[in-house]
Amino acid sequence: MKKAEHSVHKFETLTEAHRAFGMPQPKHPLISLLHGAPSWSDVLQPDQPHVLGFYKISYKPKLGGKLKYGQGYYDFDEGGLLFAAPGQVMGSAENEEAICSEYTLLIHPDFLLGYPVAKKITHYGFFSYATNETLHLSETEKAAIMSVFRIMEEELNSRIDDFSQDVVISQIELLLNYANRFYNRQFITRKAVNHDLLQRLEDLLSGYFNNEQALSNGIPTVQYLAENLNLSPSYLSDMLRALTGQNAQHHIHDKLIEKAKEKLSTTTLSVSEIAYTLGFEHPQSFSKLFKTKTNLSPLEFRRSFN
Repeated sequence: MKKAEHSVHKFETLTEAHRAFGMPQPKHPLISLLHGAPSWSDVLQPDQPHVLGFYKISYKPKLGGKLKYGQGYYDFDEGGLLFAAPGQVMGSAENEEAICSEYTLLIHPDFLLGYPVAKKITHYGFFSYATNETLHLSETEKAAIMSVFRIMEEELNSRIDDFSQDVVISQIELLLNYANRFYNRQFITRKAVNHDLLQRLEDLLSGYFNNEQALSNGIPTVQYLAENLNLSPSYLSDMLRALTGQNAQHHIHDKLIEKAKEKLSTTTLSVSEIAYTLGFEHPQSFSKLFKTKTNLSPLEFRRSFN
């Protein structure tokens, strides 16, 4: 018998989240810092996904999913950070980390209005990483993150005045800068594993074009590559940018141009035929991308090669 599906539970406001956790109403309606909050699995039904109307940053003292490579582990044991953005459907409760968070920061987007961080925060890819792509912290990194949380906790628990929001915003920016820096470090410390992923990515793209999947399925997407590598699209792009300086979309385009050059120099296929075999719906789009990448039109490249 098929298991009944649970509807998505929505937490629109911080007050709703506090109520679900059995905690007092937040002192500020747009931001709160929970200390020792239970996990989401404690307040949701099994298998029930949920969506938040606010940003969530959680520090958990213990994390599963340490990355193993060969006989060794590449991640630290000092706990780590998980991030979620507003409107993002979170996995079922049973897939969430069962361990309570030591700190959970909830930020409604309206709290950031009028500050540069309101726009900047939307550009951080780690807010859409999967749970198994959590930021694992070293002891030193943990100390830095904890110091930020404690300053915010003291500020939010003291008397709110005209300077409170500026002080808290500066700590949010510092927290995000630390997270960005530490994720870049994690890409480096996972270098051996990530180079294997690079090779798998190369093989995946080569197989896609060599087997003419592009002819029937179109140009491969970042989503397609991420799913086949068991990564989130944001994590894949950020990892590639850290390792190679290019995101996933650039890697797709580079492989497209490589295959296009091969066909232009070794076959008599027309430019339109080559465009279709590479997954383009319109030959003009192919020619434009080729010119952008090589400073030559496809026909100019063919003539110069010959």
